[in-house]
Amino acid sequence: MEPEDLLENLDPEQRLAAESLVGPTCILAGAGTGKTRTVTHRIAYGIAKGYFAANRVLALTYTNRAAGELRARLRQLGVGAVSVKTFHAAALSQLEFFWPQFAGVPAPAVLESKARLISLVADGLKIRLDSGALRDIAAEIEWRKYSMLSMESYAGVAADRPKIAGLSVAKNLEIQEGYEAAKAKAQKIDWEDVLILTLGLLRAEPRALAHVQQQYRFFTVDEYQDISPLQHALLDAWLGSHSDLCVVGDPNQTIYSFTGATSEYLQNFATRFADATVVQLTTNYRSTGQIVSFANRLTAQSSVVDPLQSANAVGLAPRTLSFATTADEVNSVASAIRAKIDQRVKPSDIAVLYRINGQSELVENALAAQGIDYQVRGGERFFNRPEIQNAIRAIRAAAVVPSEKSLFELVAEICRSLGWQMQQPTEPGSNREKWESLNSLLAITEEMQTEATLADMAKELEERQRSQHEPVKAAVTLSTIHAAKGLEWDYVFIIGLTEGYLPISYAKTEAELREEQRLLYVAITRARKELTLSWSRADANSTREREPSRFFAMLQPRI
Repeated sequence: MEPEDLLENLDPEQRLAAESLVGPTCILAGAGTGKTRTVTHRIAYGIAKGYFAANRVLALTYTNRAAGELRARLRQLGVGAVSVKTFHAAALSQLEFFWPQFAGVPAPAVLESKARLISLVADGLKIRLDSGALRDIAAEIEWRKYSMLSMESYAGVAADRPKIAGLSVAKNLEIQEGYEAAKAKAQKIDWEDVLILTLGLLRAEPRALAHVQQQYRFFTVDEYQDISPLQHALLDAWLGSHSDLCVVGDPNQTIYSFTGATSEYLQNFATRFADATVVQLTTNYRSTGQIVSFANRLTAQSSVVDPLQSANAVGLAPRTLSFATTADEVNSVASAIRAKIDQRVKPSDIAVLYRINGQSELVENALAAQGIDYQVRGGERFFNRPEIQNAIRAIRAAAVVPSEKSLFELVAEICRSLGWQMQQPTEPGSNREKWESLNSLLAITEEMQTEATLADMAKELEERQRSQHEPVKAAVTLSTIHAAKGLEWDYVFIIGLTEGYLPISYAKTEAELREEQRLLYVAITRARKELTLSWSRADANSTREREPSRFFAMLQPRI
């Protein structure tokens, strides 16, 4: 294959981005515009033309799902030697390699559960926290670290932060300080510490930094609008004085500010690199014309990127529905999904999206009443299942024993010892659910590289658990909008679009409300063929009337 053949099926915008091989490149890629296709073809083209050395390219993502997709696409293009890693995986491999050399001992182990340690600390302080509060405190710890704030610096801004789990500033600080002390006592680190320690080591040890900068020369960063100050500082260390950096992102899909992410680095890229090539991808290949036009109404005031244009048929207009109660709303959605499935639509082509995890329970009950199988994203259901926890423990234990068998064979043996068999149980119930879980675990081995070991598998599962990247099965997907980012379905139902849910009640400032608006934009652009948005006037077991989301007014056609 000639290098130019790699560009044959790219559109003019994608081709322009793929041909930009020298120096800094910024690709502003709108939803559904083929950014992964563009990035992978750019890397393959650069290698084919001799601009990049495959073993010196590092493509960085934020989730294992995205990394897996990039790896698979690059393998298809014949450039499987390229390193594709999450920021955390890249940093951890460097930390584990260099720490023994400079500290004389193995790198500290990564904490399995931040929430569990926070709970122990809170119990010791006689503070009772439910699971939601534990998540909120864990998220605040992540924000602090991703923002590169010490405990002392954080104490200075804590009073201006949203109230965490209903705690006073003093109690919040006490829990966070206790968490750090307990973590140090256990000689463990969390995933943010992995980045912090790697950055500190590279800054302190010139030999380590020179080694990394020699190893990697050409960088690609996906979803650059989601980068945090900590991740950006680490990227700068890896990059050094070079500028062979390609970043891809969409300011309209910045929805992780609460973790410390900021789109400023993306928007200021051309200012930082005066010689940068900036390319916009605006042709949406995912959604119908009606859905794209609908989504564009939420970004009409954006001055950074141009509106999307659909490459598909006009399609059906999105539907907006109102109901008296949430029970009416979810029952209507379940009935509509039942009708789709009866019309031979695959359940895996349907999704129900919502703002917070707590909204899923009513939908789950409504779907169960209709006999519809579903899977919940954005939670920890898969990794909380006993058979999966047992399998992960067995994989970790077996990883220390050398074996000539393939990864698939080894994981299959472990799954068989836990009750998995080749034939799927025919009867619904706990046995089939257990089989499906173990089968999904086994399927993950097929996404791993050919030479992957059980130790690699253990790390992969650890990262997936951390990033809530659950396996996909042939079922209707229920998901928070945040967890749905990067995914797509033919039929999407967005529920609970009321004031208090979207925008969320604690979004008060103009910046916070704009983020909520972008969140709805992300939700809308997950749909390929049909889109339904709904809200209800009253929650279950509540007499308080809700108001429709203010964003409905923005979605009205302009006359």
